[in-house]
Amino acid sequence: MASQDDTERFEIPSAGGEEDDLTAELFRSPFRPPARVTGVTYRWRALTAAQAGTVWGDLAVWVRWLVATYQLTTSVVPDCWWRHTEIVAELYALHRAELASYASDDPGFGPLAFHERLPHAVERLRTHTRMAGCVGLQAHKDPALRILRLDAPGFVEWQAASHQIGDEF
Repeated sequence: MASQDDTERFEIPSAGGEEDDLTAELFRSPFRPPARVTGVTYRWRALTAAQAGTVWGDLAVWVRWLVATYQLTTSVVPDCWWRHTEIVAELYALHRAELASYASDDPGFGPLAFHERLPHAVERLRTHTRMAGCVGLQAHKDPALRILRLDAPGFVEWQAASHQIGDEF
């Protein structure tokens, strides 16, 4: 069985010059970190108070830039965007994607890939914003939280079973 180290040991015939540079770029290891780190991507639910202050500050500045640069309306990013977890999650993912698209080891396709993904993210943001209902009200509407019970009898029984076909025989 091949290990992660084995993926680093393959030979590509050399044509020399610029073709070698292109080949190296196309076949670089996915396990090698980029030459320039664009920061840490955090799980929102795992942030410490110190991390949260920094991450929220960076995200807020970036969202302000995004809204101004792409002239996004309140139907895409409402003024109370920061109070809606689904909108924050989408904006944070987009923020991280935009940062990664300008990594120093990117051959130039990152910015294009970001802009190809942007319309899809805008549509998801529009859907989240419509579901939030704040724009129509012209005021923030607190979302109704739905917390699933993990101690429901049916779930506890279901969780304890393997659910593999053939196990019942």
